[in-house]
Amino acid sequence: MFLKHSSKGDLIEILALNDLFDPFSTTVVGRYQHGEEAQDPEKFSKQELVFPSGESLPRCWTNAHYRENAITR
Repeated sequence: MFLKHSSKGDLIEILALNDLFDPFSTTVVGRYQHGEEAQDPEKFSKQELVFPSGESLPRCWTNAHYRENAITR
């Protein structure tokens, strides 16, 4: 899966999808897509990542407490 770094605008290939979907994980392992050679893997904060269209990540991927308001109703 490819996401975009929100401040730099560079595409990042996400290598650890489980961490991306886990709301308790604040970072994911990925690598920049520059040139023809694969770049070294790095950790990226989920707060810095958006979809290539510019949409932010779903709250259920970034906030472990995203349903607390629905439960208390």
